[in-house]
This record gives sequence, C-alpha cells and structure tokens, in this order.
Amino acid sequence: ADGLGKPRPADMRVLRSITALTLCLLLTTGARAAETPTATFPTGLADDPAFAAFDAGNYAAALKAAQQAAAAGEPAAHTLLGRMLAEGLGVARDLKAAAAWYRKGAELGDPNAKLALGNLYAAGAGVPRDLKLAADLYEAAATAGIDVAEYNLALVYAQGVGRPADMAKAAELLLRAAKSGHAQAQYDLGALYASGAGVERSDEEAARWISQAAEQGLTDAQLEYGVILFKGRGVFPDQARGAYFFLAAAEKGNPIAQNRLARLYARGVVFSKDLVAAGKWHLLSREAGVSDFELDVFLAALKPEERQRAEIEADRWRQRQLGLE
Repeated sequence: ADGLGKPRPADMRVLRSITALTLCLLLTTGARAAETPTATFPTGLADDPAFAAFDAGNYAAALKAAQQAAAAGEPAAHTLLGRMLAEGLGVARDLKAAAAWYRKGAELGDPNAKLALGNLYAAGAGVPRDLKLAADLYEAAATAGIDVAEYNLALVYAQGVGRPADMAKAAELLLRAAKSGHAQAQYDLGALYASGAGVERSDEEAARWISQAAEQGLTDAQLEYGVILFKGRGVFPDQARGAYFFLAAAEKGNPIAQNRLARLYARGVVFSKDLVAAGKWHLLSREAGVSDFELDVFLAALKPEERQRAEIEADRWRQRQLGLE
C-alpha cells in the first residue's frame, strides 16, 4: 500500500546503531561532520589576514601571516598552522609537527586546537594513540561549545572508549550538538530515540531530529526520513515528501534510496509510471550491491529499446558523479 514493497532487513532498521559509529576524525579547526555546511573558522577570525588568505586558498600567504601571528602569541594562529601541516596545505604534510602546533594552541586556550589535538590522539596520528587523553581534550573543547567536540565526546561515551560507557551521557551530548545544528548528531540522536538507548523511546522525537538532519542534506538521514514519511512513524504519512527525500539521497549515490526510487517509478507511486527511470535506478542500485528479485524480473521484461535507454540514463548519472557531464 505504501509503494515500497516488502522491506528487506536493511530497510527495516536503516538507522545505524550509535555504538557502531567510529570517531569523527576531522583534522580541521571547526568543520562539522561530513556533508553538513562547514564553519571554516571560529566566529570573529574571518577578517584575520592569515585566515582570510587560507579561506581564499592562498596558502603561502596564510602560512606567512599565521607564523607571524603565532610568534605574537595568537592562539588560533597556532591552530591554523597545525591544520595546514595536518592536511599538507602550502607545506609538506607532517602530523607530528601539526600535533606540536595544536598542543601549543590548546595550551593558549583555543578550543579548536583541543578538538584537533584530540582527533590526533584518538587516531594515533603524529602522537601515540591515547583515547583517555583524546576524551579529555574533547571534553575541554565541548565545554567551550564546539559542536564537533560534543559529538565526538558523545561517541566516546557511547562506545566506552576513554570514558566508561554511558548512553544517557552520550544522548545528553548529542542533544547539545544537535541543537547547535550538527547534522550527524541530529541523525544519531534520532537513532537513540528510535531505539530507546539512553533516552525514552519516542517515534515522534526520532522523526523530529532525523528530519532536521535530512533537511541539512545528510544522505543517510534523507533515506531514513523518506522511510519514516512513507510508514508514518511519528509523523503523518506523506508519500510525496518521502519520495523527495528518496530522490535526494538517490542522486547522491545511496543505493537503498535508488532501489526505493526504482520501485516507485515501476509502480507509478507518487511519480508517474516511468519504466526507463525505474530501470535506470534499479541498474544503479543493483550495481552497488542491492538485490531485488522483483525488479530483476521487471528489468528483464523491458523492451530492448527501453532497456537501452535505461542503461544510457544510468551511464549519464555515473558521468555526472564523476564530473564528466
């Protein structure tokens, strides 16, 4: 009735368990999790010569200005130098030297330096791996309101690495990061509400937080929120809006969303029935490892010209992904 067909086990729990997540090892000075809009530098530093040059991609000028500012004792300049060394921007990549600059920035009080240094200790990159010290640094940065640090510290408590496992504490930290607009935190908080881990189970709260992550463009959240809207879990069913999120995730290469979209086009649910579009999305999802016997039968029944057009459209999508069209 909902147009999705019988869900496979992977579809029945699209939400990832937060305890299976890996630490968010971003070697930047304030970026949010992948796919979300990034705040490149802390507020108030955009007009600083070093940061302005860095933001413009002029790494030679940024390096010189940051060295001068660091010599004058500017905490954030140390962090910027650490980032440039960590990423090999305008200078040879050197994680050990990056750690030294981050450490000095942290000692001078820059919370972004504490976050970045914590990431290095969590990964054992340029420094010996030390999960307890990483957690301490995340906590210091989280206290200053750095949302990525709040998120990382939440994962520390969820996984019980560097801190005793405490899902309630993890949920508290995820809530803080989610309220700051951290999309991955919003999605993972929704996962906790869906499962009742560390919080009281609530389909409504799960839908609320996952919807915010989906609106920010987080692919996994777009897929899951599409399912939520089709199933009416914690929200009024809205197939049209659910299909919109399936399409958004499918266009970004999510194979399960591509499979869901193929089914909708094949059955004429939400979209007008389109055999070529259904074939295109099934070809792409199957190529990525999503099996679907019903759609295999559908594909085999296409006329030769329809199958050819579906393959052409799938290839065009691949070319766009590679930036070749």
